[in-house]
Amino acid sequence: MNIRLENINDWFEVENLTREAFWNVYQPGCTEHLIVHNLRSHPALVSDLSLVIEDDSKRIIAHIIYCKATILSDSGEKIEILMFGPVSVLPEFQHRGFGRKIIEYSLQKSKELGYGAVAITGNPKYYRRFGFKSGSEFQIYYANLPRTEEAPFFMIKELVEGFLDETVGKIIELDDYTVSDEAVEEFDLKFSPKIKEKRPGQLV
Repeated sequence: MNIRLENINDWFEVENLTREAFWNVYQPGCTEHLIVHNLRSHPALVSDLSLVIEDDSKRIIAHIIYCKATILSDSGEKIEILMFGPVSVLPEFQHRGFGRKIIEYSLQKSKELGYGAVAITGNPKYYRRFGFKSGSEFQIYYANLPRTEEAPFFMIKELVEGFLDETVGKIIELDDYTVSDEAVEEFDLKFSPKIKEKRPGQLV
């Protein structure tokens, strides 16, 4: 298995991989493949952290994407950190350590590139194994939620110890993480038809 940078020739394969990985997981169908597509053209994209894992046959089986994010402190200061996701692994390769491998590799790469912290929205049980903690533990809060309302899905990992020690504020998330149903329906026409299903445990 090989981890390498994504290139333009990978784009459709990666978007299809992402669609396969998330289809009917959190909602009927998914939106993550369009989010990946949109983030690629966003000025906040960190192309040095758009990574794939390919197997011996050069098939892409996993992908991760990073963008710059901003913490707006209560004092008005803007602190640049990273945010990653979606992280995608082909269904037949899930639960075999490839998600962990690409996350750990990319976090180390992020530190080498000089970033001080990384944020994520996701499953706390999964991401705590990588050293992520609730944003509120750093006094960094999610978007416009009341600070008294815990947002367990919003987590941060310091890559440089103490990087956020003097900071109290909120994360400003990119608009590109939100897409309309109409835009997803149109984008889906580029891919093979799949059946949307309502399943137990979905968020929507």
